[in-house]
Amino acid sequence: MSFFIDFKAISSVKRTRSRSLDSFPFLVQGTNDSSVVSKVSAAAQGYFQDVFLQHFVCKVARRAPLINRGYYVRWRAVDHCVRRFLHITENCPKRQILSLGAGFDSLYFRLCAGEALDRAVVFEVDFPDVTRRKAALINSNITLRGMLDSYLPSPTGPVCVSSAQYRLLGVDVREESQVEEALSAAGMDWVAPTLILSEVVLTYMETQWSDTVISWTAKLLPQSLFVMYEQIHPHDPFGRIMQDHFLKLNSTLHALRQYPDTATQRFNQIWCLNELCYCVQGWEQCVCLDMNLFYLGLVPEEERSRVESLEPFDEYEEWHQKCSHYFILTASQGSLMAQALLPHAPGISPVPSTCPSWSPTALSVQTVPVCLEGLGMASSLVSPGQVLLTGGCSRGGRGPVTRILLRGQEGWRAVSVEPALDLGVRLYHTVTTLPGGGIMVYGGRSSPLNPTRGLFRVILDLGSPLDEEQDTAKLWVDQMVCTGDPPLARWRHTATVVSHKGKDFVFVFGGKNESEAALGGGYFLSVDQQHWTEIPVEGAAPTARHSHSACSHQGGVVVFGGLDGRGVPLGDTVVLRPSERGFCWDRIEVQPPPVPRYSHTAHVIGGRLVVVGGVWLHSDGVPGGVIINLTTCSSVEFRLDTTSVPWPLMLHSFCSELTDPEGPELLLMGGGGNCFSFGTHFNLQPITVDLTPVLG
Repeated sequence: MSFFIDFKAISSVKRTRSRSLDSFPFLVQGTNDSSVVSKVSAAAQGYFQDVFLQHFVCKVARRAPLINRGYYVRWRAVDHCVRRFLHITENCPKRQILSLGAGFDSLYFRLCAGEALDRAVVFEVDFPDVTRRKAALINSNITLRGMLDSYLPSPTGPVCVSSAQYRLLGVDVREESQVEEALSAAGMDWVAPTLILSEVVLTYMETQWSDTVISWTAKLLPQSLFVMYEQIHPHDPFGRIMQDHFLKLNSTLHALRQYPDTATQRFNQIWCLNELCYCVQGWEQCVCLDMNLFYLGLVPEEERSRVESLEPFDEYEEWHQKCSHYFILTASQGSLMAQALLPHAPGISPVPSTCPSWSPTALSVQTVPVCLEGLGMASSLVSPGQVLLTGGCSRGGRGPVTRILLRGQEGWRAVSVEPALDLGVRLYHTVTTLPGGGIMVYGGRSSPLNPTRGLFRVILDLGSPLDEEQDTAKLWVDQMVCTGDPPLARWRHTATVVSHKGKDFVFVFGGKNESEAALGGGYFLSVDQQHWTEIPVEGAAPTARHSHSACSHQGGVVVFGGLDGRGVPLGDTVVLRPSERGFCWDRIEVQPPPVPRYSHTAHVIGGRLVVVGGVWLHSDGVPGGVIINLTTCSSVEFRLDTTSVPWPLMLHSFCSELTDPEGPELLLMGGGGNCFSFGTHFNLQPITVDLTPVLG
């Protein structure tokens, strides 16, 4: 076996770049090193099979489950496109893969080991410094070196590694003439079917350079498939945090300025959104899918179940937001390559296509000057101007934290609470105000493997008025010992007061636990007898779900939205109505249908269900809210005017309360999330939302 590795050739690459070009390589090469470590972590945890990646890192580091999942879906999307191309071209006498900005990618080694490169050649192009390091790693590793096949004619130009099926070139992809010369010298066949891969590469370039790359590939390779994986949606809260992260790394995402979403990609006409369409920049057809669409539409359910069982996980909001901020794109030239395009969105989306009915009015949002942050907290309005907050996690970590927000003449302030009994670490639990007095704390978790057990009744000590100077309050806590058959331990559920034959019950619905992705069924707890009892419920039960909302209404419950066991957001409105025998489920057909969402909050005000925040898979920004008229079964979406909020406002994993039982203002507390590898964000202060414009 013979092959060619040449380090001297790298130094002979022409230095004709401008000053703006010279600085670019050094600013973005660090993203390659970080990316390959994350890919190694995902492979080590079993998300995908790749035994070669580990040879390109000095030290293996285990990433968080969210990051592992994120790199899995990236790997899966690229692998899907590559294998589709190889399948379509399996009868061609020759086919090629051209990887632009390949970094330390192991694509060639993985495909070669799987015997998938019959009559195929892989060309990798990257900056000389990167290819020099990669060539050294290959040369020094017996496993990698052993994957290089027999050597063909002697290479010329900046070729670092050359074998029959693998060529590694050190050249700047923005320099068309240099790339064309180097690829020609390396044996590129300009008329053979070619897959061009750009995996988070062009976004780091100024758009005039990335557009040039797309143009020259179209010009030089008339029978080709362009595959691109990049970021989108820079202007919403997650996108702002994502941009700030790369700015701190001196790796600006230039492409996002001109191409912020799937509708405005370089290949697409402006009107094209997740559809098959005609293209610009020399390409004939294009399909662009965000990663939510790809994962839910093109990854088989069995494979998704396998992946989702690999590690404990409870970061659904952050997962869907990460996937909504990345896309996979295929663009084609030639009739053969058109067969390798991704399928267009309407044929694969598991979420019904819903066009929001927008209110022309945006609701005003104002910050409350109180330092208060937390994810997964639960709240209860003790009395007007007094809001109890329990559990959650913050920058200080997870703990049995209990606080109360008080509104006085000077506005809102936070007061620490000293519970008589430790409530334990709880996230995504419920606190329910009981008709006979007191508040019930139920469910939650300390980690995705550990539900928090125990059911408590708490009473805020109001023996003396809480004055403006008081900084602590007392909380009386009694553990409720209940008889009957209790529901499974859970979190992300709801617990709502209902009435049956003059008696009050707490109705527990939905949620999830360490073994079930979503729980169905309902459970009734008699408040007076502290007994889990069975009450007949007729009608078709709603789909099992978690992270939904449930509000008391006319003795029953209004359930909206949530996330089902497949990880798909729901947009249904279902009412549990009292009946002669017990209760009856009744599905409301709302028109226009609200956009499916979860991790929101909701309140019933005067026969209208007011839903705020949450996470959806819709491409049009982030949810503001929706008002569902429970009498007319109509809905209208509204946006939030957040211009007065000086930080990104992330409205999921938060809680809310009506500060006035009649409306017209909502107090929103906590919220935020772990923004993939970009850092954790907490909403720094509570905010208020004025509902007057939409409630009248």
